[in-house]
Amino acid sequence: MSVPDRLGAPAAEPVFGTVALIGLGLIGSSLARAARRMNLARRIVAIDASEEVRGRVAALGIADRVTADAADGVSDADLVILCVPVGACGAVAEAMARGLKPGAIVSDVGSVKGSVVAQVSPHLPKGVHFVPAHPVAGTEYSGPDAGFATLFVNRWCILTPPEGTDPAATAAVRAFWEGVGSNVEEMSPEHHDLVLAVTSHVPHLIAYNIVGTAADLETVTESEVIKFSAGGFRDFTRIAASDPTMWRDVFLHNKAAVLEVLGRFSEDLYALQRAIRWGEGDQLFDHFTRTRAIRRGIIDLGQETAAPNFGRPQSDED
Repeated sequence: MSVPDRLGAPAAEPVFGTVALIGLGLIGSSLARAARRMNLARRIVAIDASEEVRGRVAALGIADRVTADAADGVSDADLVILCVPVGACGAVAEAMARGLKPGAIVSDVGSVKGSVVAQVSPHLPKGVHFVPAHPVAGTEYSGPDAGFATLFVNRWCILTPPEGTDPAATAAVRAFWEGVGSNVEEMSPEHHDLVLAVTSHVPHLIAYNIVGTAADLETVTESEVIKFSAGGFRDFTRIAASDPTMWRDVFLHNKAAVLEVLGRFSEDLYALQRAIRWGEGDQLFDHFTRTRAIRRGIIDLGQETAAPNFGRPQSDED
């Protein structure tokens, strides 16, 4: 199946006047690049607590203004996107709240939604709209230099507007994400957290665990693990290279869903263990055939490729 890997033509008119991005790591800096290239905002404000990050953002020229002051930085923003670890969302919302103008829309990019809604909502002034979002996109790299404009092309972005959210605000956020190339879907925060526990959170936990297990085996030296890494272990190490702060927060803030899925996983793993122990080849074959079909479906939908960064070419313009 052929899928697009590049952005199309820029929007004729910007979706927003000013977009403020808080946190200019991989996701935030990629949004800045994509929003500018696609004419989705007349002005982009970059807000980050790190002096080093601010310096790099200014040097890269991916924002019109760079500041450390969250409240001042969002003062003219029509859309504010929190691109910080899930555990920091509440504190950031509190810090910026006094600067938000009436009618502004606040969103985020966290991979946990129930906790973000609970952290952020109490700090938002009346008249400010909240439309949480989760772009299911990323690489194992981080920082403003890691970002590129095509990161979100043909990736899913899940919107989880709380009950009672202004439909016009949700539509505007949808238009923004579609503008950077995403496929957009809506669901409740609770359903999102269960789905992502299955598709992302538990797989990452397993990856961290298996890499740690290999490192701890006394009969295998570190050099042998690296030297003889085949595809499976190589792919696990790629996942396990993800940002530790982000993933610590994900597991702490999506605890219930992760533990539920881990319980199911443990039961299924025990069944496979038993099949291996008792030589039940038919059961193993049937299981592997079913899961192989799921993998093929992922590839057919264009959600995976063996090439780095999902096969998307990068250039200095990205």
